[in-house]
Amino acid sequence: MKGFTLALSLAAAAVAAPFDAAAVVEKRQLSSTSNELSLGSCRPIVFIFARGSTEIGNMGSTVGPATCSALKRIYGSTDVACQGVGGAYDATVGGNLLPQGTTSGAIREAQSLFQLASSKCPDSIVVAGGYSQGAAVMTAAITGLSTTVKNQVAGAVLYGDTRNFETGGAIPSYPTANTLILCAIGDGVCGAGLTVTPAHLSYIDDVPEAAAFLQSRIVAAGGPSS
Repeated sequence: MKGFTLALSLAAAAVAAPFDAAAVVEKRQLSSTSNELSLGSCRPIVFIFARGSTEIGNMGSTVGPATCSALKRIYGSTDVACQGVGGAYDATVGGNLLPQGTTSGAIREAQSLFQLASSKCPDSIVVAGGYSQGAAVMTAAITGLSTTVKNQVAGAVLYGDTRNFETGGAIPSYPTANTLILCAIGDGVCGAGLTVTPAHLSYIDDVPEAAAFLQSRIVAAGGPSS
């Protein structure tokens, strides 16, 4: 019943959200799938992202591609490799109901990408992001990384974090200074439940703040400012 309620609230929030034509055009210009780490060559910056429940591709159709695009505008498209969490992470609604807010397969899939970045591109600066269930994926994945791999992750931004209440607004065993958790006023997902409100669909407006934060963490890790 709880999963059914979540599915209904997702649909209701989508209907209630205001139509923004400019945002729709921008979304269509961005790719919902990106495999620039797994299929491409190493770049100075690697951005690993986990999409929200029911989103398409491996980056999703909202804040994932937009954050990737923002980082590429700052650093140049050839200096940022964007990589979505796909594979075993199918982003179904039911994953939200599990103890870690997602499936163990999704967590392992995300961890494998961080491990790939460490082994394939040890000189790259890695930053991460997640939205909704994807934030739960990133929280669990980063928490469970080895010290060596975790130390390569310079910053993480979580939009509409479904685990915000349970973790006290942090990623366990990861520096709070390297973490930005964005929870909009009125977003019930950031509380102790899974109530999806229109506020949960508002995070496209927070992308500039998120990109600026990741930029600051990249600089702190010894990377360029632009």
